[in-house]
Amino acid sequence: TIYKCLYYSWLKKWSNFQVRDNIVMKQYIWNQIPTPEFDYQTLMHVLKDYSKPRDKATALMRQGVIRRIKKGLYVFGAGYGSQPFSRELLSNLIYGPSYVSLEVALQAHSLIPERVATMTAVSMGPSRRFSTPVGLFTYRKVPAGGFHFGVERIVLDDQRAYLMANAEKALADRIKLAHGVSIRNQDELRRYLIEDLRIDWDGLLELDVTEIAKFATAYRSFKLKILVSLLQREQSQRETVTNE
Repeated sequence: TIYKCLYYSWLKKWSNFQVRDNIVMKQYIWNQIPTPEFDYQTLMHVLKDYSKPRDKATALMRQGVIRRIKKGLYVFGAGYGSQPFSRELLSNLIYGPSYVSLEVALQAHSLIPERVATMTAVSMGPSRRFSTPVGLFTYRKVPAGGFHFGVERIVLDDQRAYLMANAEKALADRIKLAHGVSIRNQDELRRYLIEDLRIDWDGLLELDVTEIAKFATAYRSFKLKILVSLLQREQSQRETVTNE
């Protein structure tokens, strides 16, 4: 009986030590990894003093301290880390070169009303989709000629940054990639913008037509040329009304 008491006393002390060790270890990881998104090399560097760092990484994933987004890319789990991860920045990291565009960028620029659940992006590579523990990430291919311009670098509070299409390019990408939609004239394009995208018309008329014309040329897109003509006509009519 005395041996049982000694055993349980030792077990309790060991458990308390393990808890304290886990808390210290987790705090150490948070302090050593400055960003909520990090790669495999960073994780292994932080765990290098453990005899089996890979096993330790697996244990951390089981405990929910870190989450594996894809091979070699991780974020801190809910309630861990000093700040939340950025889905936009993850989008850049998961598949590249890429930038956030289409519906997510249109919503960010207040051109469409709905918040988009799927993280939408554009790339020069083949179209891909990645289902991850933090959501679905999709990538659509656009011609390389227009890929590099019209992209903004969005800087977060802690100086992390991601790439996102400006308003003109986000709309140009959406119309360029609107496969299976009949856009042969201005009326059909107007219907698509209002009924399908639910575009903010006032915001639309604030866009730079010259910028969109560049994308029409770079993408060799007849649909974008229709957009340029529609915007030129609508903006001209608005100016006429304003001046009367």
